[in-house]
Amino acid sequence: MSVEAISESGKTSEFWRGARIALPVVVALFPFGILYGALALENGFTVFEALLMSVTIFAGASQMVGIELFGQQLPPWLIAFSIFAVNFRHILYSAAIGPRIRHWSFVQKAVGFFFLSDPQIAEAETKAERGEEVTFAWYMGIGVAIYVGWVIESALGAMFGQLLPDTHALGLDFLLAIYFLGLVMGFRKRPLWLPIVVASSIGSIVAYKFVGSPWHVSIGAMVGILLAVAMPPKKAEGSDRP
Repeated sequence: MSVEAISESGKTSEFWRGARIALPVVVALFPFGILYGALALENGFTVFEALLMSVTIFAGASQMVGIELFGQQLPPWLIAFSIFAVNFRHILYSAAIGPRIRHWSFVQKAVGFFFLSDPQIAEAETKAERGEEVTFAWYMGIGVAIYVGWVIESALGAMFGQLLPDTHALGLDFLLAIYFLGLVMGFRKRPLWLPIVVASSIGSIVAYKFVGSPWHVSIGAMVGILLAVAMPPKKAEGSDRP
């Protein structure tokens, strides 16, 4: 077998390894995809328009905000600003993952940032902590699986969502919260994990009360970052690593 064939085989294996990691996310997103599709039709979207929004934007929370605002005859700048507020956390995400993907080409980075999502940040950090390289194939395995799942779930919601019971009443939307809690707990062995989590939680709760959604997510994250900067972990004696 040639070196090129072995390399391609390795990339394919990495891709599917990433895709398998994404499966729980796809399952947890199902009620949100159904809800989004149903709400899009309620707000005057056609099935095609709802699907097109998922294909081109690929940001569940932003899409939820968008479909609520588009029908209210608001100024375009206000709609754009609201969506920016929802996605502000991605500025933090891109800064965090940047050092992990510095070996990628410019085109790979451009494609990768389109598929960037919350689970990828956590999984990439976990992979890097194990001393493993965050490869483009592995990253895209996660991204493409979530993307395809979200688009399909959006389409199903647009076509059949109004026939299903309220997903909130069934409590299925709690699946995503459980998944994200699991991601947070995965970092519990890091220095200052507990104080940073507590500070972020308090900051987010206070911001939700006095500033409102969706800014509370980014503000809570910034509180945790500021605490981490103010209390850097001490380096082990005789070591250059913290």
